[in-house]
Amino acid sequence: MKKLHLGCFNKKIHGYVNVDIRDDIQPDVVDDIFTLTKFEDNSVDVIYACHVLEHLKRAEIQPALARGYRILKIGGIVRIAVPDMERIFEHYIYHKDLLAIISSLGGSQRHNYDYHYSHFDFKLLKQYLELSGFKNIQRYDRWQTEHAYVDDYSAAYMPHKDFTNGQLISLNVEAVKLK
Repeated sequence: MKKLHLGCFNKKIHGYVNVDIRDDIQPDVVDDIFTLTKFEDNSVDVIYACHVLEHLKRAEIQPALARGYRILKIGGIVRIAVPDMERIFEHYIYHKDLLAIISSLGGSQRHNYDYHYSHFDFKLLKQYLELSGFKNIQRYDRWQTEHAYVDDYSAAYMPHKDFTNGQLISLNVEAVKLK
């Protein structure tokens, strides 16, 4: 099976081809994860993209998802995690602490690729996925994946790392290419 981990940064996943645009982090493949020029159509079984889609401008989202759809084999799965605006706004309304959510809104802004241009709730992300041809769109439990051991933003909670009493603020969605 060929599995891609897009936008891996320093969170490499064993058994995946770790892809990032930044060669300084030494991914397995240096490529623009939104155009994926180094991968052929119908050649990938799983795509995992954790907290990267929000770094695209709205007009770029559909083409990026369509490219992901094209490189997946029939029956292939895309697994996407993005900041969950519904949960993040709930946290803000309850706590009135903008500093706690500011990175979710604009990115950490530590380098040129670390800015957020787009935001999602389940309804909007599902619409984008459907427009790209994906089916069986649903939330997934990141703790039940083969990459659950990786400490990435799919496990983002408020308060930070309070997995027992906190609120998951990552929208984790998977979909399938059926034809």
